[in-house]
Amino acid sequence: MSEFCVIGSGISGATIANLLNKKNSVILFDKARGPGGRASFKRIKGNIGFDHGTQYFSPKTSEFKKFTKDLIKKRILKVWGGKHIFLNSKKKENKKHLKIIGKNGNNDISKYLLKKINCNYQSELKKIHYKNKLWHLSFADGKLRSFKSIILTCPFPQLKKLSKRFINNSFLKKSIKMDANITTMIAIKKNKKSNSSYLFEDPILGWAGNENSKKRFKSKYDLWTLQSTFKWANKKINQNKNNKKENSKIMIDKFFQLSNIKKTKINFSLNHGWKYSSNSKPFKIKSFWDPKKKIGVCGDWFVGPRLESGWISAQDLFKKISR
Repeated sequence: MSEFCVIGSGISGATIANLLNKKNSVILFDKARGPGGRASFKRIKGNIGFDHGTQYFSPKTSEFKKFTKDLIKKRILKVWGGKHIFLNSKKKENKKHLKIIGKNGNNDISKYLLKKINCNYQSELKKIHYKNKLWHLSFADGKLRSFKSIILTCPFPQLKKLSKRFINNSFLKKSIKMDANITTMIAIKKNKKSNSSYLFEDPILGWAGNENSKKRFKSKYDLWTLQSTFKWANKKINQNKNNKKENSKIMIDKFFQLSNIKKTKINFSLNHGWKYSSNSKPFKIKSFWDPKKKIGVCGDWFVGPRLESGWISAQDLFKKISR
């Protein structure tokens, strides 16, 4: 029996699993097809694909800067060059902050951290139960597993549903609204003068990133990742599955209008909705650990909306477990 079970392979799950695995046996489960969480890479063919969640990392803390610098040396990460167009007057652009991306996809951090971990994908956790000092887990495929310790890294609404009977702490009683995001991925006629990205000031479209500019692959098309604003996605997300074509068209039309790229044929289009994209209002604690029941929680939503926040939360949880 593994000592620790980690749920989720995003930056928080991958980080805490990696740290714990140095002195404990660890097993990880994730409902997705592969690692990365909201930093997933949508592969289309070969190495061609889209960073349809997290777009890049700009480290803020000295600890995360050191971590990413080491991964750049190891060629896991690299700097995203090219021309990034900043069109949002409501936000201040800090040109000193590098845009760091995965060499092959933005889930490269999770892949690197999970190299030595026993990972089980397409394994959706449905229910947990605590009895006789063991955690009993029920999965969507009907499988039952038991563990001495459990680490949950899922979004806050899912965490609350799973664990409200077993965690007695004020943070779980809070009512937070995690922001949604709708991503549209398109392939269009190649433009030699294409920029690397755009940050817009628009009520619907917030961001557009040129995947070709990341120099991971060669394609006869320009691949663009379009991401909505939180405000627009919060209104649309619950019906996005039924309105994918309509929502994507609105975002695509906005993209051509705001970027001044000549409108052309859409050769390929995909829509993905992130219902629980981020929480912009951090908690007073960075993670949670119950040493008696051996249940822990970490996630970016404890600290803030950035990918780095998830890494900070996992580091904090590891310190609590190690005391």
